[in-house]
Amino acid sequence: MPQPRRLGSDREDEAAQYLLSLGWTLLGRRLKLTHGEIDVAAMDGAVLVIVEVKARRRGRALDSFTPVKANRLRKGALEFIEKFGMPTDTPIRFDLVLFDGENMTHLEDVIRSD
Repeated sequence: MPQPRRLGSDREDEAAQYLLSLGWTLLGRRLKLTHGEIDVAAMDGAVLVIVEVKARRRGRALDSFTPVKANRLRKGALEFIEKFGMPTDTPIRFDLVLFDGENMTHLEDVIRSD
């Protein structure tokens, strides 16, 4: 059985492949920023999508997505836009890709950017 860090890395790889299959453009993965890490940054058309990947062997992956993490993602998205020179009015969406055991779920627009 994979170690927890390896499980997360493998699931992030699976999530990235899934997002590519949707026709999205990946901008970055495992991005280390002042306010934490962005698992996946991608473009869905003209929308910047910040994707948090959560994986659990037991229990619900969604339970590990906290208001603190949501706040860090908001701040990280703004830092990403600034750092990579994107227009400040770029629309942003926050998605979750959850792995509960072997089951994957993609939840769109889980937090608001404002």
